[in-house]
Formats: sequence, C-alpha cells, structure tokens
Amino acid sequence: MRIATLVRMRVTALAVLAVIVAACAAAQNAEVRQQSAQQPTPAPTQQPVKKDVPYVPTPQNVVDEMLTLANVTKDDVLYDLGCGDGRLVITAVKKFGAKRGFGVDIDPQRIAESNENAKTAGVTDRVSFAVQDLFQTDLKDATVVTLYLLPAVNLKLRPKLLSDLKPGTRVVSHSFDMGDWKPDKTITVQPGGQILHLWTIPAKGVQSVPAATPAF
Repeated sequence: MRIATLVRMRVTALAVLAVIVAACAAAQNAEVRQQSAQQPTPAPTQQPVKKDVPYVPTPQNVVDEMLTLANVTKDDVLYDLGCGDGRLVITAVKKFGAKRGFGVDIDPQRIAESNENAKTAGVTDRVSFAVQDLFQTDLKDATVVTLYLLPAVNLKLRPKLLSDLKPGTRVVSHSFDMGDWKPDKTITVQPGGQILHLWTIPAKGVQSVPAATPAF
C-alpha cells in the first residue's frame, strides 16, 4: 500500500513538473515572438540611379544667359531635360515670365529638390517636374528646350528633337554641341567662359540639318 502511494506521488510530481516545463517553454516562445515583432522591418535597399549625365549645377548667371539666348517670353513653354534642382525652369517662369515650365530628371532626389525650390519661389502653379527618362519625354508642347548633358547624349537626343519639336522651337545647350548640326548662334558667357549654343528647329522637310541618326 505504501509503495502504491509513493508511486502515485511520483507520477503526480512528474506530471506537475511536465506542466511547469511546458508553461516555461510557452512563455519563452511568446517572449521571443514579442521581441521579433518589436524589431523594425529592415528598410529595402535603395537601388542606385543609373545616370547618363552627372549632376553639375548650372551657375545662375549662365541660367540667365541661356534664357536670354533663347529669347524666352510670356508666350513660351520651356522644357529642361535633365533639370537638376529646377533652377532653369523656375527662373524661366519667375524672372522671364514664361507661360509654363517643365523639368525632367532621372534622379528622384533632384526632382524633390526642384519641387521644394518651386514652392520657395512661389511658382508651383506654373511649373512641374517629373522623374523621367528624357528620351521618353513628350516634347510636343515645348517652345524652348534647354540642355546641359554630354556630347554623346546630345547626339543621341538630336533625332528626337528634330522629329518631335515644332518648327521654330529653340534649343539651347550649355557647353556641348550637336555634332554636324551647326548652331544658329554660339556665345561665351562672361565671367566664367561657359559656351552656349542655340538652334532653331527648321520647317519639316528642310534639308539643312543632317537627317541620319548619329552612330556611336
């Protein structure tokens, strides 16, 4: 009888011990889950932006000279391809009175800066900016196009300018030309010595501009 009692007590003790162990394990698992839930989810790694042209801001005096060379007026809609911080677009509207300005850049950071600068300048009602590949930009509304790219990019862009822009549209490039498409006018900015080129889109069918796409 005594042996049976001892056996029952031992079984009961083992059962209680098993319950305690199970409870401890459950509590530990719950704590691990709570700690995991409290840990912030790692932010996705931002992919680097592939750029055809490095960002080099155009000095403000050169911006003014580019817009003067293009003879920007209140009737113009200016497109800046590779707009950086938006200074050309903003100046065209605020200082030269352009009807509207639009800038594109492949870098979201530059577009964020452009929008902030437009707010500061108080011209958000007449300018807009987009993260966009300049080769995919719809140019049909532009009457002035400004560029500060690279020689190879200018040459690659040239067929699009000639095919998409309306006759009479002015194109101004900071520093770089368009190969064998000779500019209507070239000036040197002083002080600074920067070179600016101006072209005017000819009437359709005029053969004064090389028609073939440049080879690279």
